[in-house]
This record gives sequence, C-alpha cells and structure tokens, in this order.
Amino acid sequence: MRENRKNNETREIKFTKDFTKHALGSVLVEFGDTRVITTASVEEGKPKWMDRDEKRGWVTAEYSLLPSAPNTRCQRERTKISGRTQEIQRLIGRSLRACVDLEKIPDLTITIDADVIQADGGTRTASICGGFLALKIAVEKLIAQGKLVENPIIEPIGAISAGIVDGDVRLDLDYIEDSHAQVDSNIVLTKSGKIIEFQTTAEGEPYEQEQMLQIFNTAKQGIDKIIDMYDKI
Repeated sequence: MRENRKNNETREIKFTKDFTKHALGSVLVEFGDTRVITTASVEEGKPKWMDRDEKRGWVTAEYSLLPSAPNTRCQRERTKISGRTQEIQRLIGRSLRACVDLEKIPDLTITIDADVIQADGGTRTASICGGFLALKIAVEKLIAQGKLVENPIIEPIGAISAGIVDGDVRLDLDYIEDSHAQVDSNIVLTKSGKIIEFQTTAEGEPYEQEQMLQIFNTAKQGIDKIIDMYDKI
C-alpha cells in the first residue's frame, strides 16, 4: 500500500549490476517489493525468419513469473506460454528494439530474459528498465571485446506504471493499487521524451483527456528519475 508516499512518487528503486555470473549482462531490478532478474545473452546469427541478406541483427525478450512470485502460486509455463506472457515479452522486446540501431549489431541476436522472482505490481515496466541496463552492459562488453565496432544504443529508455486510483492519478502502482485502479497505464519513453508505448485502459467508466495528459506527465517525471539513475550504476 502507498504509505508516506505522495501520488507522484515512485517506490524505492534499486538496480544491482552483474547479479548473475554467466550472462554477458545482468541486473537485479527492485521497484518496492517487485523484484526481477534481467539478463542479456548474445548469440551469433539471426532468427530463421529474417532474410539472410539483411544487415540487421535482432533484439528479443522472454518473460517469466516464478510460481511463488505472486501472492498465490501460479503454474509454470512449461510447454505453452499464456497470452499475458506473450503480450508482456513482446512489449519488452519492441521497447528495447526501439532504442537500438539493429544494423550496428549485424549477425547477432541479443536475448533479454526477465524472470520475476517477486511480484507486487509493475513487473513489465521493471523488466523493461532492467532489460535496458542488461542490454547496455552487454553492449559495452561486446565493444570492449572488439565484437562490435560502435555502440548501437540510440538513447536510453525507461518505463513505469501509473493510473487513477480513488480518483487520483498515482505513479508506480503496487499490486493493491493496481487491482483497484479505475485507469491502468504502462508508459515507455526515451530519454529525450519520445513515446515508445503509452498503454492506458479504463477499467470501468471512461476518463477525461485531461486525466490522460496528467497520467503521461506524471509518468514522464518518474521515467526521467529512473533514467538519471542509470549513470550511477
């Protein structure tokens, strides 16, 4: 619950670099009680569906929820992933591709894995922030190893949840707030303020345009704070 936190304030956010040993880039992301391990793995070659003559590489993502991550156990997705999981990992993948010049990673596939170990709202947006940092770390290592000629990252990106709860616009919703929200939003922006995703849904009655703009402006303030944190990691 939101205790001693203003409507436009995020929960405590923390990024722990190099959290795992074997991935080229790894970060533990903490947004309040939400915790996600994000890793970046690099493989030579491109997906089979891509034209062999294409000069682009590829960035993709996979997302999973540990069975004990939510407050009630969820089933492992062993053979078939749910529609929710597909939607989230597509969101993560396209968000990260939006900040990468794919022609600067020719014949490489970078996979971002986001594994939620504890869920308390905002897992997809936390995954995008951690995924970007894992990608950034991996790219820096590839450049140092001489496997990339130049940095393919166009500019940093950040993501956060927001919504309307009890008539108020609130930033960075936890699970209880999210489950009671009248409007639910997930916003992904670049450092320069360009929009990658602005997913906003009324869970009940329609809402006003002015409220939509308030949600966006509140989210931008939070994302600006998150992106500023990246340089301190």
